[in-house]
Amino acid sequence: MAQFEVHGGRPLSGEIEPQGAKNEALQVICATLLTEEEVTLNNVPEIADVLHLIGLLEKLGVEVNRKSEGCYTFCAKDIDLDYLRSDDYRRRGARLRGSVMILGPLLARFGVAYIPKPGGDKIGRRRLDTHFIGFQKLGAKLNFNADATFFSVEAEELRGTYMLLDEASVTGTANIIMAAVLAKGRTTIYNAACEPYIQQLCRMLCRMGAKIDGIASNLLVIDGVESLGGTSHTMLPDMIEVGSFIGLAAMTQSEITIKNVSYDNLGIIPTQFARMGIRFEQRGDDIFIPKCEHYEIESFMDGSIMTIADAPWPGLTPDLLSIFLVVASQAKGSVLIHQKMFESRLFFVDKLIDMGAQIILCDPHRATVIGHDHSRRLRPTRMSSPDIRAGVALLIAALNADGVSVIQNVEQIDRGYANIDLRLNKLGAKIIRTDDF
Repeated sequence: MAQFEVHGGRPLSGEIEPQGAKNEALQVICATLLTEEEVTLNNVPEIADVLHLIGLLEKLGVEVNRKSEGCYTFCAKDIDLDYLRSDDYRRRGARLRGSVMILGPLLARFGVAYIPKPGGDKIGRRRLDTHFIGFQKLGAKLNFNADATFFSVEAEELRGTYMLLDEASVTGTANIIMAAVLAKGRTTIYNAACEPYIQQLCRMLCRMGAKIDGIASNLLVIDGVESLGGTSHTMLPDMIEVGSFIGLAAMTQSEITIKNVSYDNLGIIPTQFARMGIRFEQRGDDIFIPKCEHYEIESFMDGSIMTIADAPWPGLTPDLLSIFLVVASQAKGSVLIHQKMFESRLFFVDKLIDMGAQIILCDPHRATVIGHDHSRRLRPTRMSSPDIRAGVALLIAALNADGVSVIQNVEQIDRGYANIDLRLNKLGAKIIRTDDF
């Protein structure tokens, strides 16, 4: 196990570029299973979760070649369906929640798919009902061995249908889309997720020969085709990294330029940071955050306390609420952070309270933060990263703290942020990676 030794209180400066989007990568890598032809993916984030998924596909028989940093080719011509019944597959698949998205492509192309109950972050209940209800509506049969926590879906033939999703699940929508593109007839998906990463997946599938209308809306119409071909696809920059770096600049009172952010695909994220009082400038496709001694949280028009809550796109992604929470700890004013989707994602605030942050955890979904207005830094401490996003929030807190903090279990951070210690050190941070004995 590795840990970070973080020397806080150091101002940062310079340029940093976000990696490719993790959530998009997990979807489009699985989509390469839909064709025998070669698919080239660019701007692939070389992070633990993505590399684990690539390794899983290789075990499944996909020929994968790394052409250069972030550029991979995939050829799923010879798939070993027997591997899906192996203990090795169960072990690998259970480690990564994103592995659930191989179900749709395998079901569409081969009529059968197996997957263990997937793993991932421990951030509360994350049900898979939307995925399986969608497959069932397309004509698949679901089998679940509760003792082995193992799922299988089978279908002699998938047929298009109308479905109203019970929730706008991003991974559920992606999985159903990938199953529907090879189904017989027309599939209509209402209440579909419409995040930029879903839009990217749909556009990639259309270049492969799929017929999808309504891209960027919550109503998708898919006319199934007989087969799909190869293509080349470039992933968007990761909006979660962009938001993390904006928060980092504010917390450390640093001047940072975030390069090539795909600003038009950031949605409400810049607006929400502006409501926190953080100043920044859009310079072409870059974001420049000047050094700021203070930032003041806005109030609502009636004078009531600001509330920042997650919501389906085009609302604020839940993956950034941990960042907003830690940034609020040094703001002027107060804010209520409302995490609606995951009941355990705010439990890391006890670490911030230990560091001197003024936070009231109201319940598993809500926390009130009273900012210090940079009147005093947070205290250094020893802590452990519970999940990817909380881990980076704690790293940002440690960079603000006056002294040396230790963050254990940084493998959680590595799952979503590639070489984050080395990249931030180039800006002037001092983060030392060591083994945790």
